[in-house]
Amino acid sequence: MSSPTIASLRSVALNMPDLAKAEAFYTDVWKLTVAARGDKVIYMRGTGADHHLLSLHAGGETPQIRHVTFRARSEAALADIAKAAVAAGGTVAVPLGPLNESAGGVGLTVRDQDGRLVQVVFGDARHSETQEDKDHPIRLAHVVLNAHDIPKSQRFFEAAMGFRLVDRTRIMAFMNCNSDHHSLALGDADNDALNHIAFLMPEMESVMRGGGRMKDAGHAIEWGPGRHGPGNNAFNYFIDPFGVVIEYTADVQQIDESYRTGTPEDWKWPAGRVDHWGISAPPSAKLKEAQRAVFFVASEA
Repeated sequence: MSSPTIASLRSVALNMPDLAKAEAFYTDVWKLTVAARGDKVIYMRGTGADHHLLSLHAGGETPQIRHVTFRARSEAALADIAKAAVAAGGTVAVPLGPLNESAGGVGLTVRDQDGRLVQVVFGDARHSETQEDKDHPIRLAHVVLNAHDIPKSQRFFEAAMGFRLVDRTRIMAFMNCNSDHHSLALGDADNDALNHIAFLMPEMESVMRGGGRMKDAGHAIEWGPGRHGPGNNAFNYFIDPFGVVIEYTADVQQIDESYRTGTPEDWKWPAGRVDHWGISAPPSAKLKEAQRAVFFVASEA
């Protein structure tokens, strides 16, 4: 069960109002490391091979999302995605060509009908030195985007990039491009903001230790610890110093073509329960507010 054109989720690009403060948080507390620096941009990596998981750009009074980046399966797939995105009702925001960023490679950026910017790359640099550390994120697990019209957004990602719906709950559509249960999810909302960014940790112990480290640094657990239904992954949710919702997760379910697509009827909890274990309190009001506050930029220029 995989996309014919998209291989994986690579990174998310954010505008940040205070780049030095963002670097300090994401290195000292969240445990990413600096992969490279550019003009008013810092590239942050995990312990895996991806060149970077976040690119943090100086600018704006509040955080904004510049684009979500996926990696294509081939260079030829990039041209196919450009055509398919336009046919699906989107536009090409940045034409296919060499990328002027630290990871290099070639790519393009498309914009869907609701203003989301999605970059797709191929041939980007990867790190040869990789070694898991129990307290450090490995890679991105998934990104969740709010959608005021989930069916329309779902159709775009299916038609333009070959994503497939793997589970539909009452409030979310989980979409797949490789063996991970989901790399992208669409959350039912009255807006099209960034819902959250999930970082894959080596194991559940790492998710729990990360929760303690965040609390020590003054960042409360806003939802968790718990274990999700779709994807079966363990989770802890937080809000970064600027209002971006971020998640530590582990044990993401691996699936193949035999996986049966779930419906809302398959994903119901007993009253008062919000996860598999039944120990987590519901998401905090602060978290819910933050999940509707970070929007895509009108233009990356």
